[in-house]
Parts: sequence; C-alpha cells; structure tokens
Amino acid sequence: MSKSAFLLPLVILTVSLVTGCTTMYKDHGYLPLEESLNQVAIGKDNRGFVTGLLGSPIGSGVLDDGAIFYISTRIKTYLFYEPKVVSRDMIVVSFDSQDKVSNVERFSLEDGRIVVLSRRVTEAPVKGPKILSQILGNFGNVSADDLLGQ
Repeated sequence: MSKSAFLLPLVILTVSLVTGCTTMYKDHGYLPLEESLNQVAIGKDNRGFVTGLLGSPIGSGVLDDGAIFYISTRIKTYLFYEPKVVSRDMIVVSFDSQDKVSNVERFSLEDGRIVVLSRRVTEAPVKGPKILSQILGNFGNVSADDLLGQ
C-alpha cells in the first residue's frame, strides 16, 4: 500500500473531525441601526415614517397603541448539544392615539422572563370497552333476518 493512499483518507478524516467540532452561530431577525433609531422623534414621527426609516417590523402589537417590534436572535450550536440562545435583542416602538411615536424601548435577553408551559392532558371520559372492541363485538350479534329486514 502506498503512502499517499493511506495519507489521503487520514487527511479527510482529520478535516471532517475538526470542522465537525466547531461552534456554529445562527442569526435570525433584524434590528435597525442605532443611527436610524436616533432619527426617530418622539411625538412627531408617525408609523409610516418609522417603517420607512427602520424597515419592515417583525411584528406588531394587538393592543390599542399597535406597537411595532424588531427582534434579533443569535443561537449557538455545538456538536450534538441542544442549541442555546446566546443573545436576543428587541426594539419596541409604541404609538399614541394620533399614530405618533410615544416611546422607543430596547430589551435584551436579560430583561425577559422564563415562562413554564404546562401540558394539560384531557382524559378520555369513556370507561369500558374501547371503540374498536365495540365495533368488532357487533359482528356476531347480527342475524340474517336483521340484515334482510324480515
């Protein structure tokens, strides 16, 4: 066996192992630039001007003020471990009843709260034989007279 025939698979295996062990980051969402945020005038600018200046928001509120949201998330993935959110930034632009900017707020991952979701399972109210047992149990209870209507 030649030396190059042994060396090539070894190099491929080494490169695969090294690249497989690197940390990967995925960025999701969009945050406007700080310079653009500084141009937003509270009490003067309206929703159309803000969306034209900052870009399309990720979402908007359903409350009376109809705030708009810009959210950016960075997720770290390493080997086979569960992906972990390492940063999340959110900018909320609120509006008053005249559709003028009333507030611009910035939140980060540290400002958030952990919400535990409860999993509720509804138990089946039927006690006794299951549906398949009820269906198959009726096969022997039918007579020919019942089928022919006599």
